[in-house]
Amino acid sequence: MHPLEEAVQVKGSTEFTRSELVGILSFRLRRFSVSEAKEVIEEWIREGLLEERDGKLHARIEALKEAEELENLFGEMVVHIARKLGWTELEVMEGIKAMRERYGDLDEKVLAYLFGMSQGVDMSEFRDRIDV
Repeated sequence: MHPLEEAVQVKGSTEFTRSELVGILSFRLRRFSVSEAKEVIEEWIREGLLEERDGKLHARIEALKEAEELENLFGEMVVHIARKLGWTELEVMEGIKAMRERYGDLDEKVLAYLFGMSQGVDMSEFRDRIDV
C-alpha cells in the first residue's frame, strides 16, 4: 500500500496540514524521517498525488490508484527480467539503477524495459503497457 494511502487511513480523511502529514508519515507510520517526509511530500505534489488548496494538502485518491497500477507494472517487469535471467530482483533493480545513472532521469518503467532488452530478455509483452 502506498504510504499516502496509509496516511489517509490513519487520519480517516484525505485532507492534511503539511505538519500533520509529516507527523503521520514519520512518527505514526515510521515510514520516513522528518526530512525524508518533507521531501516525499514535495515529490507527491509534483506527481499530482497531493494537491495544495487553501493551505491544506489533499490526497488525490484516483491519482494514487493510477500510481499503484504503474508501480505494479514496474514490479511485474522487474520480476519478469529476474526470472528470465535467473537473477534476484535486487540484482535487476541495481542494473536498472545503473542505467538511470547512464541515461539520466527516464521513467523507471522505460528504464526497466531498456534494461531487459539490453540483457536479451523478450520485453514485448510490456511494449504497449508503458507510456513513453
